[in-house]
Amino acid sequence: MNAPGISVLILTRNEQRDLPAALESVAWSDDVHVFDSYSTDATVEIARAAGAHLHSRVFDDYASHRNAALAVPFRNPWLFILDADERPTRELSAEMQRAVAAAPENTAGFRLRRRDFLFGKWLKHAQISPYYIRLVRVGLARYTRAINEVLEVAGPVAELSYPLDHFPFSKGLAHWVAKHNSYSTMEAELIVHQQGLQNPSLRTALRHPDFHTRRMHQKAFFYRMPARPLIKWCYMIFLRGALLDGAAGVTYATLQSFYEYLIVLKARELRRGGA
Repeated sequence: MNAPGISVLILTRNEQRDLPAALESVAWSDDVHVFDSYSTDATVEIARAAGAHLHSRVFDDYASHRNAALAVPFRNPWLFILDADERPTRELSAEMQRAVAAAPENTAGFRLRRRDFLFGKWLKHAQISPYYIRLVRVGLARYTRAINEVLEVAGPVAELSYPLDHFPFSKGLAHWVAKHNSYSTMEAELIVHQQGLQNPSLRTALRHPDFHTRRMHQKAFFYRMPARPLIKWCYMIFLRGALLDGAAGVTYATLQSFYEYLIVLKARELRRGGA
């Protein structure tokens, strides 16, 4: 299957474990780019062996780094943005190719549902943020927010029906914890230095048609709540129904609450003048 209308962008940093399967999942594209942060493992060699275009840049923050990647000269008018631990299903790959062929000229992007997996189980209920814009017209997208970045698209966004599979624990629990330890530091700095949304709207948080806009306002309110880690755990377990995902759902909710607790502790430390 050939899709000359869609380029692919994969951002990497020491992804020798996940990159081969990611590249295989987008073998239908004639223009695959790997944007690497100077990996020290075999990531670069794997990308070159697969025939991908290779780019390197020192990582600074997530939004700036991804915006630099979006400035790469792509061959095609559409771009599919993929992480190394993600795999488009065959149905999604075919649907994307049909969608760009039939898209109205004013369509700027497509939103899809991502399925997170833990212990081989889809976290259908526990997953908090399942919808992402990943297929965009080149030149019409940019990232904001230095951590847990948001992709903004200049124009209407349509919906895709088939899922993108995500394996965030493919490198093990220790790797997930280490990564979120780093994330929590950046989140705490954003909170303390007030770089987040300053005047959130409850109406926007509850009723805005765009999922990411709602999430941005919801998160701003959430950061002002006491006992956030406990609230998050109860919300995930009981309101979202993480219990229905079994041991994987309970584990995921507990890990997410631990991540929230790290943000609370680090923000408190920063306010007290700590490191």
